[in-house]
Amino acid sequence: MTTAEITTIQDEVKALARERDAVILAHNYQVPEVQDVADFVGDSLGLSREAAATDSEAIVFCGVHFMAETAKILSPDKTVLIPDLDAGCSLAASITAEQLREWKQEHPEAVVVSYVNTTAEVKAESDYCCTSGNAKAVIEAIPADREILFLPDMFLGIWLERVTGRKLTIWLGECHVHAGIRPADIERWQDEAPDAELLVHPECGCASQCMAFGNDRTHILSTEGMINFAKASPKNRFLVATETGIIHRLNKEAPGKRFEAVSERAICKYMKMITLEKLRDSLREWKHDVTVEPEIAARARGAIDRMVAIG
Repeated sequence: MTTAEITTIQDEVKALARERDAVILAHNYQVPEVQDVADFVGDSLGLSREAAATDSEAIVFCGVHFMAETAKILSPDKTVLIPDLDAGCSLAASITAEQLREWKQEHPEAVVVSYVNTTAEVKAESDYCCTSGNAKAVIEAIPADREILFLPDMFLGIWLERVTGRKLTIWLGECHVHAGIRPADIERWQDEAPDAELLVHPECGCASQCMAFGNDRTHILSTEGMINFAKASPKNRFLVATETGIIHRLNKEAPGKRFEAVSERAICKYMKMITLEKLRDSLREWKHDVTVEPEIAARARGAIDRMVAIG
């Protein structure tokens, strides 16, 4: 699309959102033209808080399906729309509620901590949810003598063991995008950009290696943590190890600084399913309505509320 065409559709989206009393939430990994028209752009935790706090009659969630489910659980009386029902998540798909129930039976005394990248059914079987932004705080809030089942991301789990000193029982799931950022990608950038700060998401397959660098240029951060760090840092060059969609927001919020993706292959096809045209059509045709069974929502709500409260 041309710039003029993008602007025309964005104006239509804004008008439809006002007319329908809808708030538009977009994840950091969304395409730039969707981020630019959203009322709020952020990570899973920040968007969950916005979903819980909004006074709007409807929420249009530009992200993947588990995020829209979470918004519906937090705002059950509101309409929650997702512009493409097929926007899933490889990490969320790595464990089912039935698999979690079987795992819990093997560890009957354990506390279950589920990363927010899970289905509503999995959240309903959990004691706590967390995001990469508050996972450390969630683990530290659990008594030291309790066994913890952590799921589904093994790389985030391994990172949490290192930063909390706790032994976790970890599900062997992964995000295909973050797992694809390998140690070789980091090593190449360490050699080619010795002046840059390295910002690494803890879901990355290289996160443990990055921690071993032991230098003050390497930072393991959530996506929101990357934004805040880059804005506050006096440095001007940053290498970013996460899904490439965040580069757009980094450029907007820290203008004049240089941001480069460690891996240009780190693109989530599910996040990119939400287009500006689909967002417009979602508002225009009032689709696709996200629902969660009330009994599952009620059980999942406790774990999500604990996530939001710990912050």
